[in-house]
Amino acid sequence: MSSINLKEYASTPSRKTAFLGLGVMGYPMAGHLAQAGHQVTVYNRTAAKSIAWCAEFAGSVAPKHAQTPRLAAQGADLVFCCVGNDDDLRSVTLGADGAFAGMQPGAIFVDHTTASASVARELCGAAKTLGLHFIDAPVSGGQGGAQNGLLTVMCGGDAAAFASAQPAAMAFARAVTLLGESGAGQLAKMVNQICIAGLVQGLSEAIAFGEQAGLDMLQVLDVIGKGAAQSWQMDNRGKTMVAGKFDFGFAVDWMRKDLGLVLDEAKRNGARLPVTALVDQFYADVQHMGGKRWDTSSLIKRLK
Repeated sequence: MSSINLKEYASTPSRKTAFLGLGVMGYPMAGHLAQAGHQVTVYNRTAAKSIAWCAEFAGSVAPKHAQTPRLAAQGADLVFCCVGNDDDLRSVTLGADGAFAGMQPGAIFVDHTTASASVARELCGAAKTLGLHFIDAPVSGGQGGAQNGLLTVMCGGDAAAFASAQPAAMAFARAVTLLGESGAGQLAKMVNQICIAGLVQGLSEAIAFGEQAGLDMLQVLDVIGKGAAQSWQMDNRGKTMVAGKFDFGFAVDWMRKDLGLVLDEAKRNGARLPVTALVDQFYADVQHMGGKRWDTSSLIKRLK
């Protein structure tokens, strides 16, 4: 089969796509692709989820579901993916039923899984041997960002393949940026998680301190949120932390997985991450408190 002309597809509004993995992120991301007019075939390990997705988006351009990643990827020039971890990613890409086996030469695999930089480079190499393109493209913005089509996507890979995939990815994103070669997207996501871990711990300590001092923390947050202490975490999680509400998406279990990737990478590259390592252990405390599915702002629970 002939290779796909990247320049031709970069300017084509409607693309033949596949989406692998319909979890809390992938389900709405695939939905935005369908609503943007792209032809979408979905695969999910639990077939009932992909059937339900097709029913929900039946008014879009011929949504379909497939029994294997290979079947989902056949004929698609763009294959998007959002699964759990490195092993899940290998299981949907490699082997006789993997997406790579079904993709046509020149097709592009865009991986939104938060995974290791090493598996991104591994799969990029495997894709190249088959005449395929692989872009690691983890996302930030959480469940709300996925549902509202406002994710930030950090990418690593070939510039021409990125330019071809970017317009379609904008269906569920507010920014899709190439940051370097294969693995750069995953490394940037690690930077993102390091920042979040430190910010949430600092906000937790500040709120706990203020409450212990007898302050009205809702009023205090309103005041300091207009100054140098302002952050996304303060704006979106400060008041809910005061209220003891922790059901806003990104779970502690997922954060610990991500911080594990960060700390493993730091061992390889020699970076010193004392605060991140400590906050990772604080999240372990939250897990032991029964907070595995609480969102990341639940760090404050261990201080109250």
